[in-house]
Amino acid sequence: MTERPAPATPTAPGGPDAAAGPSRAPSGGGLPAVPRDTGASDPAGSPDAGEAAAAGPPPGLAEALSSFATGITLVMVADGRDDIGTTVSAFCPVSMAPPLVLISLIGDSYPAEVLSRVDRFAVTLLAAGQRSLAGRFAVAGRPGARLLLDGVPHSRGAASGALIPDGGLAALECEVARREPAGDHLLVIASVRAVPYVAESGQPLVRFAGGYPTIG
Repeated sequence: MTERPAPATPTAPGGPDAAAGPSRAPSGGGLPAVPRDTGASDPAGSPDAGEAAAAGPPPGLAEALSSFATGITLVMVADGRDDIGTTVSAFCPVSMAPPLVLISLIGDSYPAEVLSRVDRFAVTLLAAGQRSLAGRFAVAGRPGARLLLDGVPHSRGAASGALIPDGGLAALECEVARREPAGDHLLVIASVRAVPYVAESGQPLVRFAGGYPTIG
């Protein structure tokens, strides 16, 4: 396994201290907290929304959602002496000022459990040539991330402590600003602390209708 030290990357103001609790921004005043919705106008709290949830998804929903093309990311977390990784297609830029992104994880998954208590992680936007790497981290019951990255050049992020594979389109190091359960998923909104690299060129790895189509 090749593990190279990451170049020193300055973190955003606010220091390395992690946020204390699911609804607070990182300490030190670096980035403002993401405001919480009071729920007063939340349609999920209405009787109609509750009835719809109890009835289950409408026919054809899975097929409809699979028609939405999404990029594939690799989310990595350093959990003490262990390293956890998983592929995530539900990744979304949220804001530039402050810099925020969102990921959605299956609520009862191990990565969601880890990110419910660990505040820093890394996201790699995978390139088209990294399909096999995405497959390694998409298999249930996978071993530790260091084993799955065996033979793949990578480094450890200075701001997150997480493993970051080379060869992606870009990599971000993030710190949790807010966690929000949503149905059977956990939404994690995070501030971007560092950008270890951005590729000069390349095509994204895209998931569409159950496959990985070639773009162009």
